[in-house]
Amino acid sequence: MGECMENGRPESCEHTAADQNACRAADTERASDARERMGLASSIKPGADSDAASRAARRSMRERLNNKASRQALIGVIATLLGGSFWGFSGTSASFLFANYQIDTMWLMAVRQLGAGAVFMVVVLLFDRARLKRLLTTPRDLATLAAMAVLGVFLNQLFYLLAVRLTNAGTATVLQCLQLVIIMAFSCVRQHRAPRRREVAGVVLAFGGTFLIATGGDPTRLAIPFEGLVVGLIAAFGAACMTIIPGRILPKYGSSIVTGTAMFSSGIVTSLVVQPWNNVPALDAAGWQALTVLIFVGSCLAYALYMQGVKDIGSVRASLIGTVEPVSATVTSALMLGTVFAPTDLIGFACIIVMVFLTV
Repeated sequence: MGECMENGRPESCEHTAADQNACRAADTERASDARERMGLASSIKPGADSDAASRAARRSMRERLNNKASRQALIGVIATLLGGSFWGFSGTSASFLFANYQIDTMWLMAVRQLGAGAVFMVVVLLFDRARLKRLLTTPRDLATLAAMAVLGVFLNQLFYLLAVRLTNAGTATVLQCLQLVIIMAFSCVRQHRAPRRREVAGVVLAFGGTFLIATGGDPTRLAIPFEGLVVGLIAAFGAACMTIIPGRILPKYGSSIVTGTAMFSSGIVTSLVVQPWNNVPALDAAGWQALTVLIFVGSCLAYALYMQGVKDIGSVRASLIGTVEPVSATVTSALMLGTVFAPTDLIGFACIIVMVFLTV
């Protein structure tokens, strides 16, 4: 018998091929047992288990992130859908007030902004005071908020209410949807690219739809007042600013703080000029109900939900889903106020809604 050294362990065996093979088999079996005691399967190469565990961990993390992103997208879609619908209610409420009561447009806007802004601020002060303080003490973010308040909230609300007064809720809301053309142009400039073919087609549809709404298909006359068309287009510009400007600060502070602070500050400045407490119109129960719907449903809920959608799914997708707004305004205006729309109006509405799907 001779001494064999296999894997650093002395073994007594014959220096024959058969004995050497037996020694190797015994050593392999002992190594396999050692790996099994360490929790490793004998059929897997060293290091394979750690790789598999790492892959499983990464896969689990991806699934969790995907689930979180899916939930966030779903919440954003639902919020935008509801916000757009409630915005349509605001146009119908304003149209009802203008038709039945002696209400000044600036008075209505000031009361709307103060009322809705105050509700936002109460909620923020109760539940999110720290972030509000950080916003108010960060000069760059405060400048962004001021730009949104002036170019977005003030401009959009004033000229939208003027468009409702001069035309009707459905027409004013559809004209406001032309904001998507402005958003598309801004996107092209920022990304240094030419418009895509479907975007060009969308712009053609937008102008075609606006032409049908404004003229009824007859280029020699206007079916709506020229002033109504102009203020409707300015309202669209304000709506685009309200969507684009706060894009950087929305994720930091949330929709309630950004929207509420902008609306409340705009309401304060407007009220200093208008002084709505000095000329309160005579309203009956129906008038106060319409005003309440305008403030709480058409402003608080509409703005909060829509801006939440912008935060969760982005301005482009939110604008797309927000096309429910003119549908809501048109339907509620026809059902509740008896507004009659000509076939050319409905074709123009359809052109602008198709434009939305093409440009986004």
